[in-house]
Parts: sequence; structure tokens; C-alpha cells
Amino acid sequence: MLNRDYEEWLKITLTQYDAEVTKALVKELEKAIKDVTLVNTRVVISPTFVNLQKASKMTKKSVIEVAAQNMHFAENGAFTGEISAGMLKSVGVKTVILGHSERRAYFNETDALLAKKVDTALAHDMRAIFCFGEELEDRKSGNEEAIVEAQIKNALFHLPASAWKHIVLAYEPVWAIGTGETASPQQAQDMHAFIRKTIANQYSADLADEVSILYGGSVKPANAKEIFSKEDVDGGLIGGAALDIEQFTAIINAF
Repeated sequence: MLNRDYEEWLKITLTQYDAEVTKALVKELEKAIKDVTLVNTRVVISPTFVNLQKASKMTKKSVIEVAAQNMHFAENGAFTGEISAGMLKSVGVKTVILGHSERRAYFNETDALLAKKVDTALAHDMRAIFCFGEELEDRKSGNEEAIVEAQIKNALFHLPASAWKHIVLAYEPVWAIGTGETASPQQAQDMHAFIRKTIANQYSADLADEVSILYGGSVKPANAKEIFSKEDVDGGLIGGAALDIEQFTAIINAF
């Protein structure tokens, strides 16, 4: 792995859990990593909206950080049921996930919409974990690089170079999420290297080298060490494996 000065990232999503279960999981996680040495590593959990305030309060003095799973681009207005950046900041949340594959697939979120969300997050001095990735048919047709390049360019390349210090990228090969399939460590490395090259071509090699790029395709204890050892993989966007504290601790220890 490149000897970069910025942090490695691990992000987990606590979905479909009520307040008490989320509270218990956060306590278990804090206990599990209490004696783990986190060198240049950030651990971020992402509960549902209704549990954000509780999780934020519980982790206030912890190394664990809290991120929202989504937010609306508007500051205010008639958007019933939506959550604004200001609302998130009011409960102590300073990081938000944008463009998750499920948001793109089920809620028809486009690159243009996500660009507006990114702009709003940055305007509120929030960090954006920006997700993107190809589907199975794109991979089979050899079109994966074109898809990924377009998603990044359309949503992020309008930003000035200075804004990128607030951006974390998360590559999600959609075909490897929740399916039991996973990209090989070399496939992950190849795509991450391509992503970094794409950013370097638009901005600079120095900026590209500073951007954290997470891998989000079914990371487990069995494959975490090899995936995270790759030069351009800077962390993981962890799903189901993170809901088992023993498995998640093993993934953390894979760094």
C-alpha cells in the first residue's frame, strides 16, 4: 500500500434496526475496538436517520464517527419526509453518504442530482462519501471503466481542487453487493488505480494521491487483508459483515 499521510477508512451501515438494537451494536463495537490501535484509520458507522442523534451522542467521546446514509440537496422547502444538511449538522453529523447503489437503483438518483447534493454538503462544511460503480452487464461488456469515469466526472468534476479534501470516494461494483460475489483483489486494485488516474488527469497527481478510495464489494474477514493490501485501496465500505462485531473487528485488524 502506498505510504500516504491521510487516513484509511472503514464505514459500516446499520440498516433496519430500531434504537435499542443500534445502541447495543454501538456499545459492542466500542468495546471490541477499545484495545485496537487505529493508526491513521477512521471507523465510521451509518445508522438510519431515526437513530443518528442517539448514535452521535453515544460516540461523542469515541474514536467512532457517525455518518448519514443520505440527505436532500435543498436547504429548505416543501420536501416532505426529506432530511437537509442543516438537520444533520444539528444532531452532530458531519459526514454523509451520497450516491449509494441502492439510492441510484431504487430512487432513480442521477449524477446531476448527486452533484447538487455534493454541493450542498460542501456548502455546510460536511464530508461526502461519494459512491459509484458498475452493474454486472457493464462488467461483462467491458464497459465498467466508462461507466465509472462518467459517474465521477458528472457528479464531481465541477468542483474546484480545494473541495476534494472533503470528498471520500467509495467504489461499489454493484454486482458484488449482497450477492456473495466479490471482485478479486486485483480487480479492485485495477479499478481503484483507474479512478486515481482519472482524477489525476482532471486535476493533478498530487490531489489524486491524497483522495481516499474505499472498496465496497462484499468485504469479509477472509478477503479483507488481501484487498486492503492493494496499493490504491484505502479502506472499505462494509455492509453485512459489519453487523457481526467479531467479523467487523477482524476486518479492522486487517489493516
